[in-house]
Amino acid sequence: MKTELFNDLVESMQQMVAIEKGTLSVPAENIHRHRLPDVKSMREASGLKQNEFADVVGVSASLLQSWEQHRRIPSGSSLKLLMMIERDPAVIDALRTL
Repeated sequence: MKTELFNDLVESMQQMVAIEKGTLSVPAENIHRHRLPDVKSMREASGLKQNEFADVVGVSASLLQSWEQHRRIPSGSSLKLLMMIERDPAVIDALRTL
């Protein structure tokens, strides 16, 4: 590894530690946020009850409720499926037939 690249990596790690400790602030333009689907509004728009929507998505009703109340964040394949439903609500109809 080139010395310059190694030094850049070390500096990045030191900055990360300083940010975690609160001794270095991050410029706002360097923070990337990804919007999460609004599960509750998606479910309500579909006209399904929590247990029905949970069944369609393939999760428990309690997990769906946690997503709606922002106690947990959808991840992995569940997040991808929710993003697909958000983009094209007709996906729900296809899933209901499975």
